[in-house]
Amino acid sequence: MTQPLPIRFQEHLQLTNVGINANSFSFSTLTMESDKFICVREKVNDTAQVVIIDMNDATNPTRRPISADSAIMNPASKVIALKAQKTLQIFNIEMKSKMKAHTMNEDVVFWKWISLNTLALVTETSVFHWSMEGDSMPQKMFDRHSSLNGCQIINYRCNASQQWLLLVGISALPSRVAGAMQLYSVERKVSQAIEGHAASFATFKIDANKEPTTLFCFAVRTATGGKLHIIEVGAPPNGNQPFAKKAVDVFFPPEAQNDFPVAMQVSAKYDTIYLITKYGYIHLYDMETATCIYMNRISADTIFVTAPHEASGGIIGVNRKGQVLSVTVDEEQIIPYINTVLQNPDLALRMAVRNNLAGAEDLFVRKFNKLFTAGQYAEAAKVAALAPKAILRTPQTIQRFQQVQTPAGSTTPPLLQYFGILLDQGKLNKFESLELCRPVLLQGKKQLCEKWLKEEKLECSEELGDLVKASDLTLALSIYLRANVPNKVIQCFAETGQFQKIVLYAKKVNYTPDYVFLLRSVMRSNPEQGAGFASMLVAEEEPLADINQIVDIFMEHSMVQQCTAFLLDALKHNRPAEGALQTRLLEMNLMSAPQVADAILGNAMFTHYDRAHIAQLCEKAGLLQRALEHYTDLYDIKRAVVHTHMLNAEWLVSFFGTLSVEDSLECLKAMLTANLRQNLQICVQIATKYHEQLTNKALIDLFEGFKSYDGLFYFLSSIVNFSQDPEVHFKYIQAACKTNQIKEVERICRESNCYNPERVKNFLKEAKLTDQLPLIIVCDRFDFVHDLVLYLYRNNLQKYIEIYVQKVNPSRLPVVVGGLLDVDCSEDIIKNLILVVKGQFSTDELVEEVEKRNRLKLLLPWLESRVHEGCVEPATHNALAKIYIDSNNNPERYLKENQYYDSRVVGRYCEKRDPHLACVAYERGLCDRELIAVCNENSLFKSEARYLVGRRDAELWAEVLSESNPYKRQLIDQVVQTALSETQDPDDISVTVKAFMTADLPNELIELLEKIILDSSVFSDHRNLQNLLILTAIKADRTRVMDYINRLENYDAPDIANIAISNQLYEEAFAIFKKFDVNTSAIQVLIDQVNNLERANEFAERCNEPAVWSQLAKAQLQQGLVKEAIDSYIKADDPSAYVDVVDVASKVESWDDLVRYLQMARKKARESYIESELIYAYARTGRLADLEEFISGPNHADIQKIGNRCFSDGMYDAAKLLYNNVSNFARLAITLVYLKEFQGAVDSARKANSTRTWKEVCFACVDAEEFRLAQMCGLHIVVHADELEDLINYYQNRGYFDELIALLESALGLERAHMGMFTELAILYSKFKPSKMREHLELFWSRVNIPKVLRAAESAHLWSELVFLYDKYEEYDNAVLAMMAHPTEAWREGHFKDIITKVANIELYYKAIEFYLDFKPLLLNDMLLVLAPRMDHTRAVSYFSKTGYLPLVKPYLRSVQSLNNKAINEALNGLLIDEEDYQGLRNSIDGFDNFDNIALAQKLEKHELTEFRRIAAYLYKGNNRWKQSVELCKKDKLYKDAMEYAAESCKQDIAEELLGWFLERDAYDCFAACLYQCYDLLRPDVILELAWKHKIVDFAMPYLIQVLREYTTKVDKLELNEAQREKEDDSTEHKNIIQMEPQLMITAGPAMGIPPQYAQNYPPGAATVTAAGGRNMGYPYL
Repeated sequence: MTQPLPIRFQEHLQLTNVGINANSFSFSTLTMESDKFICVREKVNDTAQVVIIDMNDATNPTRRPISADSAIMNPASKVIALKAQKTLQIFNIEMKSKMKAHTMNEDVVFWKWISLNTLALVTETSVFHWSMEGDSMPQKMFDRHSSLNGCQIINYRCNASQQWLLLVGISALPSRVAGAMQLYSVERKVSQAIEGHAASFATFKIDANKEPTTLFCFAVRTATGGKLHIIEVGAPPNGNQPFAKKAVDVFFPPEAQNDFPVAMQVSAKYDTIYLITKYGYIHLYDMETATCIYMNRISADTIFVTAPHEASGGIIGVNRKGQVLSVTVDEEQIIPYINTVLQNPDLALRMAVRNNLAGAEDLFVRKFNKLFTAGQYAEAAKVAALAPKAILRTPQTIQRFQQVQTPAGSTTPPLLQYFGILLDQGKLNKFESLELCRPVLLQGKKQLCEKWLKEEKLECSEELGDLVKASDLTLALSIYLRANVPNKVIQCFAETGQFQKIVLYAKKVNYTPDYVFLLRSVMRSNPEQGAGFASMLVAEEEPLADINQIVDIFMEHSMVQQCTAFLLDALKHNRPAEGALQTRLLEMNLMSAPQVADAILGNAMFTHYDRAHIAQLCEKAGLLQRALEHYTDLYDIKRAVVHTHMLNAEWLVSFFGTLSVEDSLECLKAMLTANLRQNLQICVQIATKYHEQLTNKALIDLFEGFKSYDGLFYFLSSIVNFSQDPEVHFKYIQAACKTNQIKEVERICRESNCYNPERVKNFLKEAKLTDQLPLIIVCDRFDFVHDLVLYLYRNNLQKYIEIYVQKVNPSRLPVVVGGLLDVDCSEDIIKNLILVVKGQFSTDELVEEVEKRNRLKLLLPWLESRVHEGCVEPATHNALAKIYIDSNNNPERYLKENQYYDSRVVGRYCEKRDPHLACVAYERGLCDRELIAVCNENSLFKSEARYLVGRRDAELWAEVLSESNPYKRQLIDQVVQTALSETQDPDDISVTVKAFMTADLPNELIELLEKIILDSSVFSDHRNLQNLLILTAIKADRTRVMDYINRLENYDAPDIANIAISNQLYEEAFAIFKKFDVNTSAIQVLIDQVNNLERANEFAERCNEPAVWSQLAKAQLQQGLVKEAIDSYIKADDPSAYVDVVDVASKVESWDDLVRYLQMARKKARESYIESELIYAYARTGRLADLEEFISGPNHADIQKIGNRCFSDGMYDAAKLLYNNVSNFARLAITLVYLKEFQGAVDSARKANSTRTWKEVCFACVDAEEFRLAQMCGLHIVVHADELEDLINYYQNRGYFDELIALLESALGLERAHMGMFTELAILYSKFKPSKMREHLELFWSRVNIPKVLRAAESAHLWSELVFLYDKYEEYDNAVLAMMAHPTEAWREGHFKDIITKVANIELYYKAIEFYLDFKPLLLNDMLLVLAPRMDHTRAVSYFSKTGYLPLVKPYLRSVQSLNNKAINEALNGLLIDEEDYQGLRNSIDGFDNFDNIALAQKLEKHELTEFRRIAAYLYKGNNRWKQSVELCKKDKLYKDAMEYAAESCKQDIAEELLGWFLERDAYDCFAACLYQCYDLLRPDVILELAWKHKIVDFAMPYLIQVLREYTTKVDKLELNEAQREKEDDSTEHKNIIQMEPQLMITAGPAMGIPPQYAQNYPPGAATVTAAGGRNMGYPYL
């Protein structure tokens, strides 16, 4: 049978399957802080990314483009910490926000989350803790110990309280990897250096201790071996026993001599330690005893990161192939494994108890039985209490304790001890609780039950509640609640009157009792509580009982008030389905309490009742308002609505809002008809509120129909202020007039804008009111003043005219005056009227009205009087001006001197009468357009010119100088001839000139300016005017420019010259510069504009100024005249343009001239560029002696740069001098290579010591076949791994293979030899010298890059070397495949057996089997024995069966049959049957039972050999097929077997049938033997009958004698027991039950002291004594 494994191994994920690059599976790029997230940094298309894998959704990783040196996920939440150099940041991924950031002073070499909100940061010198909460900075915890210097930090741990901190690092020694740890106490602030590789803290509680202990577990691999230490850190808590230190060896297999621990995790769930090593081994230790439970290899690749697997209490990790693996304890198998494989039952028991694990049931049962049998009841009770899964806490165990008596010398019965231990351990189960409480309640000690219940020591059940209910209903309720027995709970609530809790509880447990029945019972006992209970039944959305039935119950008890309250609450949701209940509620209240019904209807709670029925009931009850609310028929409404004295007025008004328009009007008619005086006011209110709906016209007609002008007035007065209807306003005016409300008529006529004024005016005229004020108001507002004046004058109502202009609207006086003039009213009356009204009207209007009628002189006295009064009103003075002009009363003087008239008005009045006066008026008022128009129209251009010059208005100038002005020329002539010559004001000149410029009139402007400047005026030397004249000439007439330049002296020469240049007047510009001695600008014109270098050269010689020569040199240089330019620069003594000179001279290669210039420039400026270019020019001219002399002296030249230029241009001799001067041996070496001086090049390369230089020199030597020198160079190249490939390719591409191999062989002994050298040499051997490859690999296999060499060996078909490399690389699968693919070269038996056991893919086992069958069949069994531990034997047997090779592998089947595998057993049994080896088959069947028994039996029962058929019967017997077994024995006459099988069957019918079969064949001796064998199964009466029938009583007599003796003994014992029981009853019947206190917790039968009157509560036979101890197999008296 296969051994159970104590662990479960699982692969959760292959990271390559979710798109993670295999190069990212390393300690530096992959982190896992918990079993929830894996964080990977990788590059995708040169883009740095961070991949976050949520293990709950591993197939959908999250990628973020993040460039960071490290990234770690929070153990629990989607929070990521990022590190970039010294900057640390924490981000919340879900919130997409940055939580914290900090910049460290040192680089962080390792970091780790030590809790959900704390990061540990490890630098080269210190350790910090950084909390994620608040704004805290990293806090320094301790300094690193010196023992960790130079170590790679691989882990950081702390205990739960963070009082103990641990830093772990590793470092490489010559022969092993050493581990160093620093343990730090936060409390004591001290460190301890410890040698160790992996460690963890744990919390463990020892049985005897109250407080848990903090343990420190660590593993170390030293040179002498491995150890696991478990120690307690810190002082033990008060009252705790110290933990005994543990130190055990850690086993490392011989093939893993360099292995060492890399990770440790502690499982708090199982109190175990998981230890992972570098080679992928898992070690499982018990933490309490430090016992190694299991060790095996789980991964062929290193597991470089681990974390606790919280879900299973195991460990999870990632290996270098990207597998995410977990290992955890197998709860079902670990205890059997420890018990059977480790043979450590004590540990098995300990772990089973401590961690509640299954698998040790047999151990506990045996221990319990052993202790119980020995009378150690207390110890047995402890075993039963501590047994895992409560396997011994059964009714049978209690019954066993009940059946034993209290031992002598003890006062506590065993059952009491048992229950006491169980109570100390925790909670009792259902049966234990019952058996403990039953006697306690019988003795009236219910307080003990209450105590245990509060302490949660009892398991509540319905049976326990039933038991307690007789003693305490409240306690029983508590038990029922805990046991969740809804029906009993509700029954208790009802019995205790807690009705309010029934609904809450039923809802909570989702139970539905008979609420109607409960309510009836409550109503009978307590109606008030019943009402509350009923309300609770309908409190939810869905009622718990039928509301109709609840109402019936209320009405049965005549509880109308309570029923109303209930229904109001129950029907508050106003559902349509509740209409009948709403009707019923209103009906019962309308009949018994109308006020309540009125209140209900007033709250408008219900809308689904029978409205017609309720309306009738309301009218009968006198609730007319409610009746009207419910009536829909107009006849019913009209009948009720006329009783307004019984209705609330406000309500009645709002009620009309519910009626249609027609019904409302009908009701209003009915109300007015019934009682006009009484109902008028309410009708007006209704009409006012609903006039928009009922329409104003209908309501006006209604009131007019009843001739109720008062009603009409009141109605319209309430709406007229808001109405826009002209008819409403007119009817309101009519009604007011008819009701004599004159003031209201005045108000509405004054304020309203909606009436028809013509209609109202005519009505008021016809009305003949005593007061004409309303008519005056209407005519004044709507401009009927003329009609009003005519009406009042003709009706002799002149006083109202005066009232009108004095009091109503004085501003209307002009219109009134006009009207009076039209009716030929006397002038005296009009003058008096004007004088009465003092200045409250518009003089303009009055003048206009009088002027229209040619009566203006009428106003002269009034106007003069106003002027004398000091009136400055323009209108008054305008009127006087008009009168004076018409009368020719010195008007010009008045117009010039008067300052109050409106110039525009008076000017317009004068235009046709006297244009000169119009100009005077317009000029005084600055009326520009009007004045220009008058002047143009009347040819007054001289006046216009003077006005424009003096006005100085640019816009006005622009207007008159525009092309659209037909009088422009005449105007310009007058300006030039008259206006400008008359003025001496420069501003007048300036504005006029600007106006001409703006109008773009250059010729006219020249004419103007010549007049001003050249005619010897005061403005002749004006600079701006001279500038303007020249500029205008440049623009308009260029022939005059040169003349102006020569004649004028006071102009801006530079600006004018530049403007001339921009207008291509180059000679004029040159003349200006030359005239004013600006020589540099002059020569610039000759160079740039005239483009004549000869004139420029002549001009320069004539001037002989350095600046002029410099400009000329620059121009010559640009033209490519290098020699001339350099000569000019030398004359100018100007080195400033040395960059341009060098550039141009270099292009044309004028090096000699350049040397002259640079020598001059060097005297002026010691610039590095000048001296560098001078060196280069020396080199170009071949003046190496001058060059060497120059560089040997002091200089500022960039010799390195010039050397590079010389080298690039092939001037190697010059470059050699320059490189040697600056000691640039690297470049010197390359230069010497080009000069073919190889030895010197090697010496220079040695001085340079640069890889690149060595390469270039080496390659040059190779090309020149100087292999000795090339090898000297190559030795300095191959030690650099990055350069090795280029070197090899260079040699190989040129076919120098032997020289390359010799180079690499000589380099292997170098101190800096690296893996690439060994790897590439191996590859070269595989290609060019395969015979030397095996020797090289055996010596240096650990120093080569095995994957790379593997590919080379495979390409070269070196199969033996390929297998060797696969083996060393631990690629055992590929090694095996290579051996099988190439057996001649690669297969070796011992090697193959050693490797095949290490493969990861079990499929290779079966390929190996096929391989051996094909090539080495005689060695197959040996091979199978090697494969047996891991092979699937079922599959193997199936394969051999199909191929027919089972007989060949019989030795293998024999060797693995101990596994009790079904396929193996059946295959081997089949071989034994074929070989007719019945003894071997019997042994196989007895030893190994895992096969198809029935199928084998059916096969054997047809076998020709009896022994095989006998085995078939034996098999049938073993499978309880007794009848078939016995029948088969009878068939083959195997009588002994038949009798034994019949006896073992324990079946009476089979035994009796066999006896009958013997008697049928007269086998009386067999009959007698069968009676002996089947004694317990046979009935005496049947045996006696058979013996008598067949006359063989003598054969049956021994059986009958034994039966008689047995039954006699039973009867004697029963009599003895009965007598003893009666005696005990007599002695106990008078004892008081109170004396039973010592047996309080005992639940035994009467035999243990419980009074007989209570014995009926116990099951019958509890004290029955068994007569026979067991089945008697024979006759004891024979």
